[in-house]
Amino acid sequence: MVSHTPPAQSVEHDVLGRTVRELRARRALSQEELGSASGLHRNYVGAIERGEINPTFKVLLKLSAGLCVQLSELFALYEERRAEPRPARSPRRRASS
Repeated sequence: MVSHTPPAQSVEHDVLGRTVRELRARRALSQEELGSASGLHRNYVGAIERGEINPTFKVLLKLSAGLCVQLSELFALYEERRAEPRPARSPRRRASS
């Protein structure tokens, strides 16, 4: 059986997700811890990090508060990452039958 992960909505969503993941990793937070600090479910945080959803402005404010960063810092890092070449994704392994 092959697991299927939905692709990011767009390159911009992918970059935003990588930005949130990087900020979360810098603070050594799990998705669950960030979700709790932000008032969001951990699955929702994961979906943002994978670029699967389009978070609202209010959600971005909650994330920045949970990450203890100004919204401008989140956007500044987003702009830096957007200017970088997109990293190659490793091929997904197929589950053996």
